[in-house]
Amino acid sequence: MSARRKKAVRKLPAFTTEGVLPPGDYELTPDELRSSMLVHGPSRMKAGRTWDTAWRTQLLENALTLTQQLWQVGIEDVYLDGSFVEDKDHPNDIDGYFDCDLLELASGKLQQKLNEIDPHQIWDWDPKSRVRVAGFSKPQLPMWRTYRVELFPHVGQLSGVRDKFGNELEFPAAFRLRRDGVPKGIIKIVQEHDSK
Repeated sequence: MSARRKKAVRKLPAFTTEGVLPPGDYELTPDELRSSMLVHGPSRMKAGRTWDTAWRTQLLENALTLTQQLWQVGIEDVYLDGSFVEDKDHPNDIDGYFDCDLLELASGKLQQKLNEIDPHQIWDWDPKSRVRVAGFSKPQLPMWRTYRVELFPHVGQLSGVRDKFGNELEFPAAFRLRRDGVPKGIIKIVQEHDSK
């Protein structure tokens, strides 16, 4: 009898009363994300909500395009965050990060490989590449202007974000706290779940 590989089904927990996922890393495949409450809305929404499924679908597809590019160059660990993973009808964008090799990033090889794949050549984190966009308070990177997604390389650096005590957080920790200090969960995009 041949063993069949079963596809694990993951369900996200409900948003907390603060409107975030409970703290933790939630592993979801692209298909699981597409059918999740992050796209289609919580199962129990108050009357009058205007959950923007079409916009959330577009944001997710944009993030998945960039994730596929990262996977093509050997990056496996990609995490999504931002208002997309919160209980907001119309999120502004998707933020996230990915784990990568310091030398490949510092040498520019990673950026070069990614820009060879992306038709818009948006892989650039240089502050000089940021441009002001009408209606937004801060200048935006090329990937945000094209995809409304910002994925940052993580190599163990500090984030520039401080906790409520003024301590600078290491890069991943900054994604696990809302700006007001509320702990929250994030999404790890996986290609396929291991069968158990």
